[in-house]
Amino acid sequence: MSIYDFTVKAQDGSEVSLADYKGKVLLVVNTATGCGFTPQYEELQKMYDDYRERGFEILDFPCNQFGDQAPGTDEEIYTFCTGRFGITFPQFSKIDVNGENAIPLYQWLTSNTTFEGFGKGPSALVLSGVVKKMDKDYKHNGNIKWNFTKFLIDRNGEIAGRFEPMNMKELRAKVEQCL
Repeated sequence: MSIYDFTVKAQDGSEVSLADYKGKVLLVVNTATGCGFTPQYEELQKMYDDYRERGFEILDFPCNQFGDQAPGTDEEIYTFCTGRFGITFPQFSKIDVNGENAIPLYQWLTSNTTFEGFGKGPSALVLSGVVKKMDKDYKHNGNIKWNFTKFLIDRNGEIAGRFEPMNMKELRAKVEQCL
């Protein structure tokens, strides 16, 4: 099974086969408009601008499962992201990434990756404390821990890496490697 076996809902509600992205390097990310990591939209757009012509796509999936930080409708979220951050990469319909209502794409992503920690620094310590209150066993399961968790998919549709919200430098280096 690969990412190309999944269909997702576009921001406008239409069905999109991820097979449409065959042969591209993909970054799948769950986002939120009211999160401390929301400014990462700027970095994501910069990566998209830098690498799109080389076959790079970002697939943005808004999610409201972490701290109620994406409460708007699909249209409100899209308007916010294009207006405030000027995003031009595809944004899909709001989804659940964990639990019984998680879309099949995220069930596949989380069952085929492991959580390797938030890294070091004050943000990592704070986020670890917050996540531990929600999931005491968070270090030992593949569930998404917070907004802006990213999955890098290589040109063959295979998972090339999982990146927690803080790891943007490491992510950029891995994207370049996959391109």
